[in-house]
This record gives sequence, C-alpha cells and structure tokens, in this order.
Amino acid sequence: MAAAWAAAVAVMLLLAQVSAAAPVMGPAFLWAPKNYGFSSDETKEMVYYQTVSPKSLVKSVLEEGGWSNLVCSREDHAKSVDVAVLFLGSKLQSSDISKEKQADSTLVDMLKNSFASSEFSMAFPYVAMSDDDKLEKSLLSGFAENCNNGLGNNHITYTDTCSVSEDLKKHHDMDSIHGLVASQTKKNPSGQTDLVVFCDGGFKDNTKSEGELLSELVTLLKKSGAKYTILYASQPYGLLESPSNLPLGRYLAEKTNTTKPGRGKCDGECLVKSTLLEGSFVGIVLLIILISGLKCMMGIDTPSKFDAPPESGNKMSELSKQR
Repeated sequence: MAAAWAAAVAVMLLLAQVSAAAPVMGPAFLWAPKNYGFSSDETKEMVYYQTVSPKSLVKSVLEEGGWSNLVCSREDHAKSVDVAVLFLGSKLQSSDISKEKQADSTLVDMLKNSFASSEFSMAFPYVAMSDDDKLEKSLLSGFAENCNNGLGNNHITYTDTCSVSEDLKKHHDMDSIHGLVASQTKKNPSGQTDLVVFCDGGFKDNTKSEGELLSELVTLLKKSGAKYTILYASQPYGLLESPSNLPLGRYLAEKTNTTKPGRGKCDGECLVKSTLLEGSFVGIVLLIILISGLKCMMGIDTPSKFDAPPESGNKMSELSKQR
C-alpha cells in the first residue's frame, strides 16, 4: 500500500509540473505592403497552423519570408527594402486573436488589416514561447546562426527597452526612428537595409499601448515613402511574473469572496488542461482501489485442502454391527 501511495503522489506531482511547464502560445505576423521580390507569386498569403518554435519561426522568415536578403550580411545584392522592423510585444496570446472582446483591439485590428491588405504576408498563430530567454535575443541569435556571414555588417538599431549593450545605438522616441527612416530613403539604392528592433513597450517613458505604437510606426513608414517590411512577434510569458496581470480566461473557476467578476472564465486551452487533470486524478483513485482490493483478496487465509465426507454405506454397516 505504501508503494502504491508513493507512486500515486509521484504521478500527481509529475502531472502538475507538466501542466505548469506548458508553454503559452504567442502569434507572429510578417507582412510587406508590396511584394519586393520575396515571392514569385503576384500576391502571397500564407498561414502556418502548426505549432512552431522561435527557431523554426526564424528559418521560415529567412527562407520563405525573404529576410535572408535583408538581415544577412551580403554585398552581392541590391537593396530591395529600406527598413525592416522587428516589433516585439508581450500582451497578445494566440487565443486572443479569435476573441470577440480584445484587451488591445487596436493591436489586433492593425495586425489583421495589415495581413489582409498587404501583397506579401505570413502568419504564425501558434509560436511556443519560453521564458528562458528574451525574445529579441532568441530571434537575433537565430538570424545570426542561419546567416553564413552573421549580422556583423548590418545596421541594427534598438529601442531603449531592449536588453542589449548600452554601447549600441538606441531610439528614445518615435522622432529618432523617423530620422533614421528619412536618412535611409535618401541613401544609395545599393546600400543595406536598416533593421530596427522595437522591443516590448518601445520606449522607457512610453504611455501608449502596443496597438497605438504599432499604428504610429506604420503611419510613419507610409508617410516617409520608404520600402518596409514588419515582423511582429509576441512573448506573453512575461505575464507569468505577475499572475494578477494574466487575462481573465487563464484562471480556473474559484469560489472566494475576493474573486473578481469574469475571473471564473476558462478558455479552450484551460478546459483541455483541467479535463486532463480531472481524468488523471480519477484514474489514480481507481488504480489505488484496484490495488487495495487485490491486496485484500491475497490476504484472505483459506484452507488449501478439504477432507472428503464419509460415505453413507460405511455408516449403515457400522450401525448394524452395533445392534
């Protein structure tokens, strides 16, 4: 019995760890208003419904998204795009795309409209993010690994919320990015593409939402007349550091006096996990009952041999002799 209980506890702990370690899915979108030679098709809209890792996302963006000609250090090709933007968010999850009510409706509408109205667009609804490393480091290191010559010769700038070296050039406001775009459009067409890494929040003194920042950035690029392409990716794992900031749908139903209205809602992923856990607990209980019953049956002490009853003929002969 002790061994059975220990095994049951171990299984429960393992299930809890697996449930806690399940990655949160974040979406990624890549688009360009014009097809700057990225594809042979006149228009191209691709949606990858498979769950991909950040490394797989990098490979798809470089190979099928045409970014290998933009971010990889090469001197044998003419510049097709003036500015490439890597916009990194932290609020949007994959499940938020299909919800009717959005926490940041401006961001979702901007992404959907950009994907639908651009001549070249790719969507990755399910990117499995992890909190082991910052998303900007994962993507940039992936670009460097997949580029033969790395990123050393490229012009890469960052916003001041990025966790990179202080020696690198950083943008402290949108006017700084505007100056970069204006100068890039005046350069020789054979020059290299500028890569702008727009990290979570954009700027340290920012008070705008992700949707407002992305909308302002796209408007700036359109007005400048620059050829641009944007890769948006979200790493919602930053929310786990403060559970109170999680979307309402991530909470299981709980009956307490402090429960806020709507916190009991559970989305599709939450329902699948809760159903699996409930089924696992029921299975463990039934297994314990089965083992206990077998132990009890094995403990019953019954005789292994029974004596045969005497025959009736022998009894009659003995009675006649006695008479």
